[in-house]
Amino acid sequence: MTPEKPRDYFFSFRDNCLQPVTTSVVSEFPLKLIVNDREIATLIGSPHDLRFLVAGFLRLQGFVSSLSDFELFSVCEEFGSANVRIKGALPERLRPVLTSGCGTGISFSLPDSAALPAAAGDGQLVQPQQIFGLMEELQRRADQYRSHGGIHSAAVGRAGRMMLYAEDLGRHNTFDRIAGEALFRGITMAGAELVTSGRVSSEMAAKAALMGIRLIASRTSPTDMAVKLCRQAGICLVGYVRGGSFTVYSRPECIEPFPDAGKIEGVTGVILAGGASRRMGRNKALLEVDGELMITCVYRTLAALFHEVLIVTNTPEEYAFLPCRTVADIYPGAGSLAGLQAGLAASRTRRVFVAACDMPFLNPDLIRLLCGMAGDSEAIVPLNNEGLREPLHAVYDRSLLDRIQDQIENGDMSILQLLDSIQTRQVAPAEFSSIDAASESFRNINTIEEYQRITGQP
Repeated sequence: MTPEKPRDYFFSFRDNCLQPVTTSVVSEFPLKLIVNDREIATLIGSPHDLRFLVAGFLRLQGFVSSLSDFELFSVCEEFGSANVRIKGALPERLRPVLTSGCGTGISFSLPDSAALPAAAGDGQLVQPQQIFGLMEELQRRADQYRSHGGIHSAAVGRAGRMMLYAEDLGRHNTFDRIAGEALFRGITMAGAELVTSGRVSSEMAAKAALMGIRLIASRTSPTDMAVKLCRQAGICLVGYVRGGSFTVYSRPECIEPFPDAGKIEGVTGVILAGGASRRMGRNKALLEVDGELMITCVYRTLAALFHEVLIVTNTPEEYAFLPCRTVADIYPGAGSLAGLQAGLAASRTRRVFVAACDMPFLNPDLIRLLCGMAGDSEAIVPLNNEGLREPLHAVYDRSLLDRIQDQIENGDMSILQLLDSIQTRQVAPAEFSSIDAASESFRNINTIEEYQRITGQP
């Protein structure tokens, strides 16, 4: 077992926007320790050489002094437990146990992640400058009060303004101190931001969730369990805050990567990513074009145009790295028509702009033009240079939901048939001829040959 998990997709904030990156996160492994049929502790550490961790822990607790003191020694990594039988009897009352992390206090059992409350908040986005500001203030306070090294610090703020500050030998203790001071002073931490100088572990993430913290930011990195807990609790987890940049490990949608000004009102961007990619032989949305995943190219274009972007997919785990909602088909296996239906049903706006996940060259100016042509039309569909309709680069109205459902239930999965039966505004190439390279917006990738031509691969 290695100390690091496979690389995952996160987001790096630089150049004033969030950019997908792949990186690894150090693993944090909870190991339930059962001795003589008694559960005495949960050790939290790195997932390698666990037998040494267990044996050393028991030795330093004074329960064993040699290998001959063990009658049974079993470590099951799959279930995260160690079952040990020793010759000597355990004391009736056990001393509290120290867990992982420098200078932590006594650690009691962590709450079940499923029982953690969702992070509170007022719906306002956390601006990057608020994160930088809190971290800079934390550093100033630490420099002012610290008389020697080896001290951790933490602070809680709201909208970038610090409310509480604490320092301690243990990074977990700093947050305990803040929680205690908030209790004495009657300060609520629900919806606040927490900044810390130390690594963010699962214990700190769980404590923050219990207090309703909506964002945790650290100068260093989190553990994988902390990332998981923050995702489940709805906490935005940020690491490596330094030099005008940071990495977002969970809930990037809490940070606005694109300015609201100039976005198209009343339309939601919808990406259809539910196809089987049979001709490609693999998920084409996750193929790279110019060093970026195709679906990331599509998302970044639409996120700059619309207040919300949805991904219609029946495999949401594959797109967890994108900061947007995912919705499943209501009628799985019914093709792009079902994807359109799911997008319309989930949209908070009357109209949606639909694009396929394999269209990496979307033209923002053309999309703006189409969205501005609404009128009384139920669909606005451009024609390509061959005069063919582009139904997966088009605008649709919510009023079509019942009609789409009837068509699917009647066994007709053709989106072109839908366009023939409704009030469709067809936009000829002459109407967008002034937009440079507009036709590239329709370019999609269905086969290995097309992919090779686009990427220049042999």
